[in-house]
Amino acid sequence: MAKTLGALIFPGYELLDMFGPLEMFGMMGEEVEIRMVAQTGDPVASRQGPQTVVDDAFGDRDSYDMLLIPGGPGTRPEVDNPVLIDWIKAMTPKAELTMTVCTGSALLARTGLIDGKRATSNKAAFKWVMEQGPKVDWIKQARWCEDGDIMTSSGVSAGMDMALAAIAREYSAEDAERVANSTEYDWKRDPDWDPFAKIHGLV
Repeated sequence: MAKTLGALIFPGYELLDMFGPLEMFGMMGEEVEIRMVAQTGDPVASRQGPQTVVDDAFGDRDSYDMLLIPGGPGTRPEVDNPVLIDWIKAMTPKAELTMTVCTGSALLARTGLIDGKRATSNKAAFKWVMEQGPKVDWIKQARWCEDGDIMTSSGVSAGMDMALAAIAREYSAEDAERVANSTEYDWKRDPDWDPFAKIHGLV
């Protein structure tokens, strides 16, 4: 039976944050059912402009096996959107795995669900993200972090590395290698690989 992946989108989300990981999960074929989720059923414009058709509005489904939360400049207003934050807070405990990319971790942090957990985010926006969850154990130098049923990645392209690690976790290492090779992607397998932390003065 296919696992459902609820991919949360909101105005101003970053395209690669979302569709990089979805490309990887989509290569799993019938093993994954990807559902685009938003607050309403209306198409949602990304930061770059293209709009995405929504499969599920909030309330259409009770749960998803996996959640994917992207970042982008749209996270700045969304951290103060109680409807979106409450949806994340309600859905995350029901999922076997919740993943965030870039500043998507700020949205998850606002729920309080990752207080005390290890997490990372986009290094250029790290100070702002930390302010959204002061009780989170923010890791300044990491490509991605895994803490229990939560995986968080650094900025933008890092989501693809995390997604492959998630495929290895949820399915098999062989599946992750196959997907990386099929997409001709140079997978950064080391979660501690992060030259961008130094570039942005975090270490």
